[in-house]
Parts: sequence; C-alpha cells; structure tokens
Amino acid sequence: MDIEKEIQEQIKSNPILLYMKGSPDAPQCGFSSRATQLLISCGKPFSFVDILSNSEIRTNLPKVSNWPTFPQLFIGGELVGGSDIMVEMHEKGELQEMIDSVEEES
Repeated sequence: MDIEKEIQEQIKSNPILLYMKGSPDAPQCGFSSRATQLLISCGKPFSFVDILSNSEIRTNLPKVSNWPTFPQLFIGGELVGGSDIMVEMHEKGELQEMIDSVEEES
C-alpha cells in the first residue's frame, strides 16, 4: 500500500487520531505534550501515530493533510489542526464538543 493511502486509511479508521512526536506517555516535544494533555482531559480514548518512528508518515502527512506542522489532530476523518488550534478550541469548549460528538466504535 502506498504511504498516502495508508495515512488516509489511518485517518478514516480512527475516530480521534493524533499524529505526534513520541507517544502520549512520552511526548517528544512541548506541542505534542500539550495536545495529548488536552485530549486526555476530554476523557475519550484516542489513537496516535508517532511520526518520529515513522519517517515516511512524517514526510508525507503534510501532503495529505495540507498542514505543515505537527502535531496534527483528526476527528471524524477531518483535520482539526495543531496544538495552538486545539488550545483555542479547548478554551471555548469546542474541542470537547467535537470529541463528544464522535461515535464510539463498537
């Protein structure tokens, strides 16, 4: 499978997906750390992909998402944005609303 198709499949099959540096337990940059803290505070499980351990995804995701920086949050298959946007949305209660609107995969 080509890498762009793989990325699209990841986005489609994970209701809440964060492409980040490191993992939620051990984020490798402040932005990824802030993004995971916001998601954890919303109280729903989320998936993540460590872009540091997968250089192909790190290189190709910006082409797929049309977003140059990391982390990148996708909810319901749509790009939400990076940690700055997440902080803004969290402060307005919009991030929680979006996450709550995602149907649990059964």
